[in-house]
Amino acid sequence: MNTTLLIVLLTGLLLIAGLALYALHMWRKVWLRRKQLEIYKKEVTSKLSDDLKILCGSLLDEQMPWIEGCIRLKVILEHYDFELSHDEAYAVFQEVFVATEHIPTHEAWTALSKEERNQHEETFAILEEQYRSNSFTAAQRLLEQLGGRLTATASAAVQDWTPEQKPSGQTLH
Repeated sequence: MNTTLLIVLLTGLLLIAGLALYALHMWRKVWLRRKQLEIYKKEVTSKLSDDLKILCGSLLDEQMPWIEGCIRLKVILEHYDFELSHDEAYAVFQEVFVATEHIPTHEAWTALSKEERNQHEETFAILEEQYRSNSFTAAQRLLEQLGGRLTATASAAVQDWTPEQKPSGQTLH
């Protein structure tokens, strides 16, 4: 065999081996990234589940304004499980949200005149009368589906939650 041909073959084999090792290295990074993302998604889902439990319990115990509870439940439930949020059993949260989404919040609410605020509060009262029973039923059902209320120790852990290994530059959507 010609020496030049042998050198070309060896160089080609080394190049192929180097590229194969680099490809393996890159695939390991992809596998690790997928694993980290899976762990992160589980952590976020667990956090959202705990948030939903707290919100359901707070709504049922009347520890927050009814309208606020329904709106918060609708929003968190959509992030937790979009399909579940559109289940007929939880449609009441969506209906309350749609009926109130035009109402100003935060600084815009305080900027309203007393008359305008009273009109919106009358709307709140009508909505609460119309949907309260269904919202409590939906909250109780959701709480049961999520495994019940949080215990005091689990609730304390929720306050300190941060994802352990959040993939940089990645979003869940």
